[in-house]
Amino acid sequence: MFVITVRFDVAPTHLAAFLPLILENAAQSLAVEPGCHHFDVCQDPKVPATVFLYEVYQDEAAFQLHLRSAHFKAFDAATAPMVTAKSVQSFERLSQ
Repeated sequence: MFVITVRFDVAPTHLAAFLPLILENAAQSLAVEPGCHHFDVCQDPKVPATVFLYEVYQDEAAFQLHLRSAHFKAFDAATAPMVTAKSVQSFERLSQ
């Protein structure tokens, strides 16, 4: 399995608009991408403008399909001005 983690620092003034968009992106990823097995959206309770994603894909090819999907492209374009920093890491899951 191929795991992606993403940390977003969202401008606090945009957080209310960002959250529904990321939740919809996660829901669409799970609904229409057969290679997307898990997509958690997490928020730091002490720093609400920090949003963390934990995504599990069948393999890297499935993740690349995700990046080319219409719902991801729409999410990315809509939220780019809302995000002050973004960090993406990839991992291979060793255990079930």
